[in-house]
Amino acid sequence: MNKCSLAIDIGASSGKLVAGYVENEKLKLKEVHRFENTIMKKGDHFCWDLESLFKEIKKGIHACREQGLKPESIGIDTWAVDFVLLDENDALLTDAVAYRDSRTDGMMEEVFTHISKERLYLETGIQFQKFNTIYQLHALKKSNPEILEKAKTFLMIPDYLNYLLSGVKANEYTNATTTQLVNAFTKKWDKDLLDQLGINKDMFQEILPPTSSLGNLKAELVKEFGFDMNVLLPATHDTGSAVVSVPEADDTIYISSGTWSLIGVENNFPICVTKALDYNFTNEGGFDYRFRFLKNIMGLWMIQEVKRNYHNTYSFAEFVGLANQEIDFHSKVNVDDDRFLKPENMIEEIQTYCAETAQSIPQNPGQVAKCVFDSLAVSYQTAINQIEEVYEKDFQTINVIGGGAQNEMLNQLIADTTKKEVLAGPVEATAIGNVVSQLITLDEIKGLKEARNIIKNSFELEKYTSKKKVEGLR
Repeated sequence: MNKCSLAIDIGASSGKLVAGYVENEKLKLKEVHRFENTIMKKGDHFCWDLESLFKEIKKGIHACREQGLKPESIGIDTWAVDFVLLDENDALLTDAVAYRDSRTDGMMEEVFTHISKERLYLETGIQFQKFNTIYQLHALKKSNPEILEKAKTFLMIPDYLNYLLSGVKANEYTNATTTQLVNAFTKKWDKDLLDQLGINKDMFQEILPPTSSLGNLKAELVKEFGFDMNVLLPATHDTGSAVVSVPEADDTIYISSGTWSLIGVENNFPICVTKALDYNFTNEGGFDYRFRFLKNIMGLWMIQEVKRNYHNTYSFAEFVGLANQEIDFHSKVNVDDDRFLKPENMIEEIQTYCAETAQSIPQNPGQVAKCVFDSLAVSYQTAINQIEEVYEKDFQTINVIGGGAQNEMLNQLIADTTKKEVLAGPVEATAIGNVVSQLITLDEIKGLKEARNIIKNSFELEKYTSKKKVEGLR
């Protein structure tokens, strides 16, 4: 076997460890461990259980050995914006409060009293979402200023997990950009901005790009696992890794479809213009210092919550089947309304929205699911129209990547709504991007262009056109 890399891909609802290597110019993947990830209530806040996540990571590494795999490297990607703070002894000062927590309510408006919205966008290029790290830090400064005064280290979630593996503290570039505290042009922490907000700039670490090495595993972990690995940085923001799987194409818009839907295009430079600000598009950092010009849309979180509200009686595939039976039901909601961020009951929130907007109220699982899928398709269409307006060009193809690419009904709805060609896949886009980033670092793959050609040759895509699905494309 050629050099093998291990991707740790943790999303907002689940995580997995996937081993990957190149053989005969194709990428081979093997899932070695999968686990759930959920938000828990801890005191007054909703938090991530980092101790549990690290235990699952270690289980997955042990599973590698049991399955006869010996990866040479390991890399982590997770969701964005959330963080922990460490004290002078490297002990946790904070829990990993989740972005869906309500502590940031009203914080964005308070930050605008210190720095204008326009300046913040022109310097960072990041869209305005109430849960961005900048607003979380402002909330912490307001509620517990003593914690910020004691803090010696700021680490985002993948940074902290990397620290547990390697003992090295660093901030990775793609995830750091989502904080709304990194200058889009210098690609460094914006110290003037931090000073203006009264946030201690000394707790931030050096920003390292994807393909950087943090060194080997800590000695006690090598002893525990029975083998060593190089701890490498992929794009630690999961969407940053996922977009690595999108082929080079000037006429393609991608939708990274999972708990969130990230819809956009890849650029070599940030687009910090007034129209992009008005439409609330972001310029997140990407692999090879590229930029992801995209909009964050609520995504499949809504159907995940609906599934939970129905006590997991129906699978996602069954929701699609039930929705397909409700061809005469057409109510829609604004999926980006804050009411859907973390409601007590998603079904009731959808029904209330429909009632408030004088639409038919969904009464059964099929109608609720169809409302979600139709609403997502409309929100995608709106975002695509805005992208085309900013770029002053038409895009011909939409590439849906990630777990949502398996939803045939939604893929067809996107094709029907946008009247564009839709390519679905690869499904494991994030893990794929994570693996090939490591293999580039290990010189198994010669750069991003070759990586994308290998991915294109390794995974079959499905093609959808308006009212027609075409099987088996590459």
